[in-house]
Amino acid sequence: MSLLMDILSFVYPLTCEVCGRMLADSEIVLCSYCNIKLPRSNYHLNDENPMVQLFWGRVEIARASSFFFFYKGSPYQSLLHKLKYKGKKDIGLTLGRLFAAELIETAFSKTDIIIPVPLHPKKKKKRGYNQSEMIAKGMSELFKTELNTQILLRKGYAGTQTNKNRFDRFLNMKDQFSLELPEKIRGKSVLLVDDVVTTGSTLEACAQLLIDAGCKEVSILTLAIA
Repeated sequence: MSLLMDILSFVYPLTCEVCGRMLADSEIVLCSYCNIKLPRSNYHLNDENPMVQLFWGRVEIARASSFFFFYKGSPYQSLLHKLKYKGKKDIGLTLGRLFAAELIETAFSKTDIIIPVPLHPKKKKKRGYNQSEMIAKGMSELFKTELNTQILLRKGYAGTQTNKNRFDRFLNMKDQFSLELPEKIRGKSVLLVDDVVTTGSTLEACAQLLIDAGCKEVSILTLAIA
């Protein structure tokens, strides 16, 4: 098997998803240089960081953080594009693990259950997977926390949000999700995971649904913040 992997690596060398350099044996998805240069937010070091503040006055969030900043035109922009549209689900798994490794000593790793923001079934079927679920799976492996994709479901498709203000975006999203088996989260601390946060309307709608169902608290993690 080792010989076969060596041959495959020679014929189809693995390259960094950011810069295109060939990866070393110990590297996955990102080369060491691009990993170091990743524009990390380090929001988890500040209890009142800008992502937490994004939800102030909207929904009660215990804590929130994002792995890195999403800058338009940045070479790291391609990570999210490849994860969402090019079938590169290993990007979600690997970056989820990397992010979790930096949070392993924080309260984020002590939650009872991890729930990814769901995709509409038609979109998931077309894409083949839910990118947020891949991120959450990587996190759950390191946190040793249950990952559940059957509790929070997407029942509608909100369409484009581009020309809507923040309140209209929330109204557009609030009826797009449903909750199954609410007894599974009652009295539990929930970690909600998504790929990227912009206005926070989707996460707000999901978090409020979980809170209304009786969970003890909701924390939020995203791979990127735009």
